Amino acid sequence: MNETIQDNKYVELSYRVIDQKSGEILVAVEFPIGYVHGVNDILAPAVRKELEGKSAGDVIEVPLDCDQIYGPRDESLVFTDRLENVPEQYREVGTTLHAENEKGEAQSFIVTRIDDETLTVDGNNPLCGRQVIFNLEIMGVRDATEDEFEAGGPVSEGPDIPEALTIPIQ
Repeated sequence: MNETIQDNKYVELSYRVIDQKSGEILVAVEFPIGYVHGVNDILAPAVRKELEGKSAGDVIEVPLDCDQIYGPRDESLVFTDRLENVPEQYREVGTTLHAENEKGEAQSFIVTRIDDETLTVDGNNPLCGRQVIFNLEIMGVRDATEDEFEAGGPVSEGPDIPEALTIPIQ
């Protein structure tokens, strides 16, 4: 009998985020993610609710208005600067820059545009302003271990390397 998703269960799933207008896949996880249901809030409440009672092998689709999750798009978080003012390592579309505001709060910006003279960064979540569908496939459901429950998700002990393969560091 398959276990079903409920509070305190360890769940592994893979997902894709699909733009409702274009059908374009915006995000896809390459490897399953794990979390403890009801303990870790990595998923939007609407997604968590739809997962409850499901089991390994089930696939669900949940439509979401990303403005309800990330807030509406804020154009004051978009900045353009002259390319020569930007360090070389940040001159690639998709690069994330981290900054602090005057209150010391962290803010991430993504390089969204570069031309011959300017570079533009955007502090909005890339999903702001979009209507999306979360397509989730449940890979496994089981009781969470005590360590997983405390961490709210997977607990990694590192790779299991046979002693014969270890190399002493001099």
